[in-house]
Amino acid sequence: MQHQALTAGKTAVITGAALGIGRAAALRFAEMGLKVCLVDLPSADLKEAEEAVAAKSSIPGSVISVPTDVSDAQAIQSLAATVREKFGGADILLNNAASRAGRGFDADIEEWRQLVEVNLWGVIYGTRAFLPGMRERGTPAVIVNTGSKQGITNPPGHPVYNLSKAAVKSYTESLAHELRSTGADNVTAHLLIPGWTTTGKNTHRPGAWLPDQVVERMLQGIEAGSFYIVCPDDEVSEEEDRRRILWGAGDITENRPALSRWDPTVEHAYHVFKP
Repeated sequence: MQHQALTAGKTAVITGAALGIGRAAALRFAEMGLKVCLVDLPSADLKEAEEAVAAKSSIPGSVISVPTDVSDAQAIQSLAATVREKFGGADILLNNAASRAGRGFDADIEEWRQLVEVNLWGVIYGTRAFLPGMRERGTPAVIVNTGSKQGITNPPGHPVYNLSKAAVKSYTESLAHELRSTGADNVTAHLLIPGWTTTGKNTHRPGAWLPDQVVERMLQGIEAGSFYIVCPDDEVSEEEDRRRILWGAGDITENRPALSRWDPTVEHAYHVFKP
């Protein structure tokens, strides 16, 4: 049976909706007959996304865009008020906005701060703004936070992005526990974990998934009641994902060096590892 929050007439709020996974989700929700609020920084891309999503909708006035900086707590509260006024509240919240600024340890500290403000605090602000209304209405509702495999396996190269997504994982796990332990069982929390995905305006490369594929996996996961919605891609199988995740956990239980998959004294053992 279809999740009641995903039925026609319900409302979805999507951050990071101008491009990529967010835009693909907005298009899919509109096709399903949902009302949609697209949220992103002001840009021509956001306006184009709104027009494209509205063209998919069969209900006049059911698609809006609200330019918003998700790292601004007051702006997110204003967004929630707009959604209440226009649609009566949100049934689906997809906290999807993300930054990839500040790649290395020597990057400008303000870039690190800006990334954490968007990737982590944007999720926290969004949840705090929309969750009370979801609880009060008492109808089935869904919060999906977009994490990343990088927040689980922590590959070298972009430490601040990894730490932000690891924090989103931890926060969303705690949120799911809080909801079920306090009796707010009308609201469920889910962690969307994309693999290699063609996002933004990047050229699609063989091996990557398209945003539509991630959205399809997300919907399947919500329907199945899955908390961890792990997306493979055409380069890394579900079996390999499982192996990498278990090996990373084993770094702790086996007292191996940190990130031993990339340690030349240990990495050979990973290649023959069979969980």
